[in-house]
Amino acid sequence: MKKPSQLKASYKPIESRFDFWLLVAAIALVGFGVVMVASASMPRGALRGDEFRYVDRHLIAVLMGVMGAVFVYFTPVEWWKRYSTHLYILGLLLLAIVFIPGLGVSKNGATRWVILGPISLQTSEFMKLFVVLFLAGYLVRRQLEVAHTVWGVAKPFIVLVVACIFLMLQPDLGTTVLLLAVALGLLFLAGAPLWQFGALLALAAAAVSVILWTSPWRLERVKAFLNPWDHAQDSGWQLTQALIAFGRGEWTGVGLGNGIQKQFHLPEAHTDFVMAVIGEELGLVGTLTIVALFGVLVWRALSMGATAEKLGKRFEAYVAYGLGIWLGLQAFINIGVNMGLMPTKGFTLPFISYGSNSLIVSCVAIGMLSRIYRDNQLDPGSRPKGAAWQRA
Repeated sequence: MKKPSQLKASYKPIESRFDFWLLVAAIALVGFGVVMVASASMPRGALRGDEFRYVDRHLIAVLMGVMGAVFVYFTPVEWWKRYSTHLYILGLLLLAIVFIPGLGVSKNGATRWVILGPISLQTSEFMKLFVVLFLAGYLVRRQLEVAHTVWGVAKPFIVLVVACIFLMLQPDLGTTVLLLAVALGLLFLAGAPLWQFGALLALAAAAVSVILWTSPWRLERVKAFLNPWDHAQDSGWQLTQALIAFGRGEWTGVGLGNGIQKQFHLPEAHTDFVMAVIGEELGLVGTLTIVALFGVLVWRALSMGATAEKLGKRFEAYVAYGLGIWLGLQAFINIGVNMGLMPTKGFTLPFISYGSNSLIVSCVAIGMLSRIYRDNQLDPGSRPKGAAWQRA
């Protein structure tokens, strides 16, 4: 009969199923989002007869996002790998149906939404996830071709051009640039030759420059970005009001709910410019907290990718890299626009801004990262030599 000490020694540790820091960062960002959407949207909601109109909708989106994250967490990564190309084709179809009369809806001069009963679907948000999956699958299948031939690097961009055409017809230059940036980042990490990477980067920069110079209204945004105070009453209105909000916030802010700029001075205060509201009400402390949380999230995503790559899980590695690049870059652009570091562009702040589609897809990304982390932990190659482990 075994002694109690022997029985205790025979117990096998069970691997952690979740990345603690990833979940802390994601939950904190979502919590910040609920609080700040409530603060920023109440004046607008009051005009429509219900102060909590946008908060209630945001909470429903949070619930749907959590459900989506749980669903993805319990879906084997092999399924996403097998159907990555199919999902990209589905994304193209979703981008196309916004142009079907009766389905597509235009707001503020852009046609980006599809109305399906009570649901308003912004198809470009889901395309961000589908592009990451498609590129990860391609890089796994064509690793040697990408590393040694021009054609291997060019092919994914030729395929992405189709999605970019649909996006530019909406028009949505921001999402187009984001998708191309994610593709460039993944190709760089996959070992694309530096000269090819540089050539593609230069080509993309030239294309964006041509688009800006041939679009008068986009050019006005650039001019307003360069000197917003000269255009404070027209194209520079959003930026100047955002800068005033940050200025009023100083170190610790004017207090939660006490912001003035959200009182119909700052357009889109609960969506694209919610960071300015955070800067005004919570000050530099609140702003740096948000930046730090996104830094933790990106760090954990890239760390998971590196671990998966060491274990030979190259699809999981590229998915984790892609999700980290996407979420980090979108947050960087949104914060940069709010602070006047970039020209004004309609981009939501992941997890925080009001916008059901963006919030749901961001939560799904966290579910996918959590699944990758779990699979990394359960892989025999990740276990210390000589240790007793148990699958659960």
